[in-house]
Amino acid sequence: MPDPTLHNSPASSAIRVAIVEDRPEIREGLVQILNHADGFDCVGNYGSMEEALTRLQSASSALPHVILIDIGLPGMSGLEGIQILHERQPQLLLVVLTVFDDDERIFQALCVGAAGYLLKKTPPERLLASLREVVAGGAPMSPEVARRVVHLFRKFHPPAQAEHDLTPHETRILKLLVEGHNYKTAAIELGVSVNTISFHVRHIYEKLQVHSKSEAVSKALRNKLI
Repeated sequence: MPDPTLHNSPASSAIRVAIVEDRPEIREGLVQILNHADGFDCVGNYGSMEEALTRLQSASSALPHVILIDIGLPGMSGLEGIQILHERQPQLLLVVLTVFDDDERIFQALCVGAAGYLLKKTPPERLLASLREVVAGGAPMSPEVARRVVHLFRKFHPPAQAEHDLTPHETRILKLLVEGHNYKTAAIELGVSVNTISFHVRHIYEKLQVHSKSEAVSKALRNKLI
């Protein structure tokens, strides 16, 4: 049976957009903005990340070009959902739409696959322009977020030895392990599941050619990887 929350665009040239937002009034407002704007078609709206993943996985119609995702969701967080969607469908353009503008969430979102980061106070015309921008290959961000990204970039120093090819997210997890975190506390710190931490730690072990947390911590300190 076709998914009633996902439908084909009436115009092949329209930008197909889906929404993941738990607050009905915000979700419906976004639907109205998109469906009343030339060149856009809202092809799905979901109240949770779990619903979005299920519907998009079983969709028989065209997938959206862009998905607007709130990260402060009940159940699975938007950050974890972005990572899963990015791994399943890397062609999807995933844009955060949230009230949170702190460094930690911005960093995490970009690391797990977000193509843009907008705040919910973004005016409708700027929101639509941002959707056009991301489809054209850009990385739209609210001005406050862009300033924080520049600040984060200035603070970031690549490891002295980068031959192990750790991703920024893997380096972040490795740093938490060095600081004494276990899988559970690292998951809480990053706002993801324990399984997600375990998945990344396995890759870290493979890249460092180690077999335990203590070996990974020792090698990280010895080779100045963090």
